[in-house]
Amino acid sequence: MRDIDQKLSGIRFDRVSVTYGGSTSKTGNNTTGTLALDSLDLTVEPGEVMALLGPSGSGKTTALRAVAGFVRPTSGRVFLGERDVTDLPPHRRGIGMVVQSYALFPHLRVEDNVAFGMRAQKVPRTEIPTRVAEALELTGMAAYAKRYPRELSGGQQQRVAIARALAVRPGVLLLDEPLSALDATLRSGMLAELARLHRELPDVSILYVTHDQVEALTLADRIAVMDQARLQDVGTPQDLYRRPRTEFTASFVGNANLLPVQVGSRDKDTVSFGSTELRVPERRDAAAGSTATLCVRPHLVGLGEGPNSLTGEVREVQWRGSTHRLYVDVDGHRVKADVRELREPPALGERVTVHFAPEDAVLLSAGVGEDNG
Repeated sequence: MRDIDQKLSGIRFDRVSVTYGGSTSKTGNNTTGTLALDSLDLTVEPGEVMALLGPSGSGKTTALRAVAGFVRPTSGRVFLGERDVTDLPPHRRGIGMVVQSYALFPHLRVEDNVAFGMRAQKVPRTEIPTRVAEALELTGMAAYAKRYPRELSGGQQQRVAIARALAVRPGVLLLDEPLSALDATLRSGMLAELARLHRELPDVSILYVTHDQVEALTLADRIAVMDQARLQDVGTPQDLYRRPRTEFTASFVGNANLLPVQVGSRDKDTVSFGSTELRVPERRDAAAGSTATLCVRPHLVGLGEGPNSLTGEVREVQWRGSTHRLYVDVDGHRVKADVRELREPPALGERVTVHFAPEDAVLLSAGVGEDNG
C-alpha cells in the first residue's frame, strides 16, 4: 500500500459551481436550475483529512461527487494534484470511494469484491491477489476473505468497502457518510479504525463528507463548514470549536450559547446583555455601540457566582451520565450549562446563577444563529 501516485494526491476546487435541472433552449437562453454548489474554492493538501460538514442540502455531497466525476461542474475546475480532471470520466481519475450503503456485490466473496476495482482498472492479474491481501490486512478483514457480504456485520461490510477503495492505491480517498448506517458502538470503533488507516497511509488525501460533528472533530485535520451551497468557514477542529468566526459555525460545530449583546461605547472588551455588563476578549473590528452575538460553549458555563454571572429560572434539567445540562431562562434567552453530575440538581422554576470566564467567550458579528439544542 505504499505505491501512492504523488501526482494525484491532494484536491483543489477552483471556483466550482454545480447547478441541477438547468437547460439551454433553442434560442440559446439558459433556464435556471437548482444551485447545489456555489463557487467553491477549497484545497485539500496531500495527506490531509478534510471533512465537509454541513446539514442536508448544504452542497457537501455535491462537492464530493464533483471530485469523483459523477457530476459535471457548471463552471470552475477540479484538480487532483496538479492534474485537471474536470473532463475525465470517474474510472480514469484514480480515486477510491466509499459510500454509506457499502455497495458490495452480494454474489461475490470478500476477496472478489476487493479485487473488482483493480480488474476494472486492468491491474495485471498477477498483482491482484497480493494487493487484495494487503488491503484486507490493513482493514483487519484478512480472516474474512472467503465470506460473502451477507455473512458479515455492518461494520465488517464497511471495512470491506474501504479495503476495495484502498486496493486501487488511490492518491485520493472519498468517504460519503461512511458511518451513518452503523450504530453508535460500531461508529465509534470505525472512527478509531479510520484514524489508524490515516496514520498508516499518510500520503493519501481524504475528503470526508458528514453531517456528524463528532466524526468531523475526531477525524479531520481541517473542517470545511458548508451551508446553502456555499463554503461558510474552514479551519482546524480546535479553531472552529474554540474560536468560531461565524454564528453558523458556532451553532453547527459543537453546541453553543448564542446571546445578543451590545458592544460597549468605550471599551471593546465590555458588552451589555440586557442590563448585565459582561467582560469579553477585545475584538478590534467591533464597532463601539454595535450589536453582536456572544458565543459561549455550555461546558464552559459553571453553576454559582463567578465572573460574568447571569441569574435566571431553571426551565429544564437533563441528566447525561457524568453531567447535568441545565437550561436557564435569563431575560427570555435560554442559557445552557453542562455541569458535573449534581447530587441534588436544582428544581424546575428555581432561580439560579451561572457564570463563565471572560476568556471563554467569543464575540461574533451581529445576528443570533439558530439554537441547536
